[in-house]
Amino acid sequence: MRKPGKILFWTMMATVFALGQAWTNVKLGSQSSSGLKSDCAGNLMRLSLDKVLAVGNQLEVDAVNGTQLIELTPSLAAQCGYSMESDPWGNTRIYSSLLGCYVDNKDDTTFTVGLKLQMYRHSSSDVVSHDVVQTCSYTRWASKEIFCDRNYMEEAKGKVQNKDDSQMNTIPEGSSDAPGIWKITFFTPEPVAMVLKEAEQAGYSAMMTSTRVVMRSPYNTAETYFEDVAGVPMEVFRVSVYQKSHQGLNVVDLVAACPRGGVLFTEELISWHVPRRVSPLIEGKVKMVEMHMGINGQRLDKAQMAARGYTLSTTDFHIVQEIPVGSPDGYYKSHAPDYQYHITYNIEPMLEVLWRADNTQDDTRYKVLFPITTPPMARPPHTEDRTVPEDRMFTFHIGPFLHDVELRNLTFSTGVLTVEESNAKGFIVEEHVLQNGSIAFTLTVAFDSDVVLKHNPEPLVTTYSLPVVFGFVIHPEATPFAHLVQLEASLQDVVLPTLTGTCDEEQFYVSVKYGNQGHNFQTMVGAKDLTPELEKEFKFHDNGTHFSIQVPYDAAVAAFEVITTSSIRARLDILLWDPNNQWVLGDLYLACSFPLMMTSCYPNGTLTALAVKVESVPNLIPSWLTLRDQSCSPVFSDDRFARFTFSADSCGTIVTFFDNYMLYENEISLYYNAKVPRTSPIDPDYRQTVSCYYIVNNTQTIAFSSKPRRYDPKAEIGSGHLTVRMRLAEDHSYEYFYEAEDYPVQKYLRQSLYFEVELQSSDVHLELFLENCWATHQADRTSVPSWDIIVDGCENPDDSYATIFHPVVMDDRVAVPPHIKRFSMKMFTFIHEDKVLQDEIYVHCDVVICDQTSPAKGICQGQCAYSKRTKPSHKGTRRQRSAGSMHQKISSGPIVLNSQMS
Repeated sequence: MRKPGKILFWTMMATVFALGQAWTNVKLGSQSSSGLKSDCAGNLMRLSLDKVLAVGNQLEVDAVNGTQLIELTPSLAAQCGYSMESDPWGNTRIYSSLLGCYVDNKDDTTFTVGLKLQMYRHSSSDVVSHDVVQTCSYTRWASKEIFCDRNYMEEAKGKVQNKDDSQMNTIPEGSSDAPGIWKITFFTPEPVAMVLKEAEQAGYSAMMTSTRVVMRSPYNTAETYFEDVAGVPMEVFRVSVYQKSHQGLNVVDLVAACPRGGVLFTEELISWHVPRRVSPLIEGKVKMVEMHMGINGQRLDKAQMAARGYTLSTTDFHIVQEIPVGSPDGYYKSHAPDYQYHITYNIEPMLEVLWRADNTQDDTRYKVLFPITTPPMARPPHTEDRTVPEDRMFTFHIGPFLHDVELRNLTFSTGVLTVEESNAKGFIVEEHVLQNGSIAFTLTVAFDSDVVLKHNPEPLVTTYSLPVVFGFVIHPEATPFAHLVQLEASLQDVVLPTLTGTCDEEQFYVSVKYGNQGHNFQTMVGAKDLTPELEKEFKFHDNGTHFSIQVPYDAAVAAFEVITTSSIRARLDILLWDPNNQWVLGDLYLACSFPLMMTSCYPNGTLTALAVKVESVPNLIPSWLTLRDQSCSPVFSDDRFARFTFSADSCGTIVTFFDNYMLYENEISLYYNAKVPRTSPIDPDYRQTVSCYYIVNNTQTIAFSSKPRRYDPKAEIGSGHLTVRMRLAEDHSYEYFYEAEDYPVQKYLRQSLYFEVELQSSDVHLELFLENCWATHQADRTSVPSWDIIVDGCENPDDSYATIFHPVVMDDRVAVPPHIKRFSMKMFTFIHEDKVLQDEIYVHCDVVICDQTSPAKGICQGQCAYSKRTKPSHKGTRRQRSAGSMHQKISSGPIVLNSQMS
């Protein structure tokens, strides 16, 4: 019976390959055309649809019923004897029972199946159709034909005249007298009766052909039940069909039983077990006449089975088919349970058995199409790190995968990128098709990319890390899964920063050239971090490849190593370090000597000394330092310096005399006491000697001129020289003296001239003595003629106008009387060739500076202390002085003789 109707839309999506050819409407016989192939397989018509046609499109299958097209929905297909199977690559098979609802049946020998395939590409208007017509001949009907397809079970039984007069099977009055199927009783196993229309509404199909009664049931309906047969679950469909005919009422008992299990799996083998005797189908003693194995509805011969490694055998209870996993007749499919990659293997074996009853010789043909899918098998992707670190590129291989897997995106440390975006950024992603048809992917990423993480396990080694998540999807379901990869490679490629430094007289100059890691370090200057505040103080400058600083030698970050009288040796330590790993990346110890006057000696006998906190005495506090006299503390101190100012005769200063100089010495020390305790027994001592040399044999000449003064007089004073001056007083009070602008001074013959000679020093232990004084007509102290005024510390005995020494007492002007000597003489003139030279005279003196604390010798015993005198010479030569004396030479003049009488 045919039942036209408009039901639900039955579609199939194939998603692997792109369509590469045009389509046309075709009619097929048993040949192939345009990717379609139809043939006959026993009691089935089989149509194969190539992947080239199916990919990326929706497929609608219509059954041709005369002039009508009936859309085959899944439910209608199961009811009417149609089934369809499609793999992920779009290869599709459609089966039609030759006893299906819409098959043109001629005498149960010739069967014509008509189908219309409509493929929708992008919209309902974009459709390409194919007409399929296949005629099959089948005459080898057994008494009972039982067929188990993937979505239904069917029995076709030859007609049997079996009159039943029971009250239950009595035709009710008023029912149609037309012959045909009236009622069906389902045994579940409890009997449930339905008229034909009710059974069809419940999804069953019942029909009569010229020689057979056909009953078809989808799986898992309310009227089927399960029965365990030899350990195999069987779904059983058992009915009694009541058939009206002109001869009366006939009852036909039909039963179908289809296996719903019985499969055992290993990683390599599928074993399918079917009961050798399907007890619901067979009564009495039977023998197996034929047994065949097939794939996809088509029988295989022994050679074909052997080539594929298939076996078909029997045991006492089972018929067993063994199929190697991976046989080319099946296909693999990807899955992602728990987001992990798995695969299944799918194959559709066929079993065909012919039993013959011993008592009746009736045959039962049993044919089962049984699609098998293995449990998901974990297939973690094989990953291979092909990185060559010296190439500075990560190269990574991942795979294999089936063709239904697509690499959709990659997740890097910086974010998610599609494959296209990755390639655009230079992260090369390539897909490779392997020899077995599977696919794999390679990823290439440069070490210098922003997605690569870097760290240094050792100062010279860089470890490059690339964490990446490969994001996949499985088609056509669009099921996602991911695989995390951690790539790592190390190279000894670190170029450390380099430091250079120079000095001038005031500063350190340091330059740091960055390595290839940039400014990824911290800088310590001395014991301090180079903070922004210090950068500003040290004139920090960065040009991208270098940075430089300028550090004064007396900055707190510098260390003082050695001091001398005129310089200080300072050191600047620069340290570049990685604070995370506590690594020293570079260092510089720059030591230079800088000019610094540590001791200053002033002409007035005042000394200043600078003490410095040196590195060897780290705990020194400069304010603790003292001179030999511990009461003499610094006049100034901070955390690094102490300055002392003291006079030459104080604070324990020692003076030592030599031939032409004298030496003052003191010592700056750290004296440990109750006020300055030791912090440990090994606290270092601090000793710094302070020395001043005073040269005493220089001549200081005072010139007198009658010309106006152009500038203030300046004593020619050198560091370490004692200053002695000789002045002419206006009278014997020695209160007023002639100034430089008063010279030349005019005096009358025999008028008294009052001279004062003064040592300018604060050292009270020194005393000045006049050793020799004489007068000359020229400014040159060695010129002739000359006249002795003082000889060996006494007046000239040959002079009728003897020189007079005047005492010096302390008053408001005179602080240290021994530093001053005063004498007077009469104004005279030189006579040359009995002529009076009325011209200027110059007075010169040699003075001796004596140490009163030492034993007195020679002139140091006192002015005019000799008992012996030597007659002076007036011929321009001076006496030789004894060794050990310290002398200064001074002159005064000119003094002009006034020709007028006083």
